[in-house]
Amino acid sequence: MIALDKNTFEEEVLKHEGIVVVDFWSEGCEPCKALLPEVEELSNQYADNFKFCKLDTTKARRLAIKEKVLGLPTIAIYRDGAKIDEVTKDDATKINIEEMIKKYI
Repeated sequence: MIALDKNTFEEEVLKHEGIVVVDFWSEGCEPCKALLPEVEELSNQYADNFKFCKLDTTKARRLAIKEKVLGLPTIAIYRDGAKIDEVTKDDATKINIEEMIKKYI
């Protein structure tokens, strides 16, 4: 997974042609940290289909607000720079994330 920051988000996600899965998380978010190994597992499993990135929202609050990330964890899918799908908070489970990913294969 590519670790993003506010300076690399545009290049890696918004200007990328194709599909990018972004894990919006925070160091202070226990559910985020619990979910991270599962998201990394999915990133290995679907690496041939998608680009996987993660963004620590603590270091990029304005960017998270601009991207309408209203709760954590949020896993969003972008296609050609536009957000097309997401799961957030309690819905952000490995099963739900994988179901969302499979819709875009």
